[in-house]
Amino acid sequence: MSDRRPIQCWLSDMDGVLVHEGQPVPGADEFIRRLSASGKRFLVLTNNSIYTPRDLSVRLRAAGLDVPESAIWTSALATARFLADQRPEGSAYVIGEAGLTTALHEIGYVLTDLDPDYVVLGETRTYSFTAITRAIRLIENGARFIATNPDAVGPSNEGSLPACGAVAAMITKATGVDPYFVGKPNPMMMRSALNQIDAHSESTAMIGDRMDTDVVCGMEAGLHTILVLTGVTQKEQIDRFPFRPSQVVASVADLIEYV
Repeated sequence: MSDRRPIQCWLSDMDGVLVHEGQPVPGADEFIRRLSASGKRFLVLTNNSIYTPRDLSVRLRAAGLDVPESAIWTSALATARFLADQRPEGSAYVIGEAGLTTALHEIGYVLTDLDPDYVVLGETRTYSFTAITRAIRLIENGARFIATNPDAVGPSNEGSLPACGAVAAMITKATGVDPYFVGKPNPMMMRSALNQIDAHSESTAMIGDRMDTDVVCGMEAGLHTILVLTGVTQKEQIDRFPFRPSQVVASVADLIEYV
């Protein structure tokens, strides 16, 4: 693949790499089977903080991909790890779903709207104006502002939905306080994933479908980056960016031989 050390560990984005609009990308099932059989450590990464790893494992299995929950790493888990390192057993006011609240409970955080250490914004399909207003007032009173990911829109069967980044921009506009985004393209997401499977950047590959999140995040974390053309970034768009992936392939099916 390159002059780097052989790839021993694999990180892969989920949407656009393994599944697309709820359907498996051709070859993704064999790629996952080959990884599992090889014994190589791997994680499936997603900026989506709505679901727990168990939820996502079941959803992937319904699409024909057998990915255990232990092999799934979400922006919610990365956010929880970050907060556990920064302020152990702290408190947070959370806007989000079970993926985020479960992750924070598991690190011993108290979820409260009474003078919390943090306001933590995640993904939800039902953003509440009342909850956003409460978050704004808590930040004005000194709570630190954390967001799971900067994605401005998310997909749905009906079209685009406002996502964490868009709502974070609203809160920033009201408070003048910028959030700290933990998920991609923050390389912290990659570093926390590497720590989770005890991997080293020199021998780990990151597979993604977006130059502006997956590739830049992997590059800044020192990984071998692979762009697949089954998602957001198309081949003719690559040269628009001031950085390049280590490798470009049509789909994850082209990577089976390297496992």
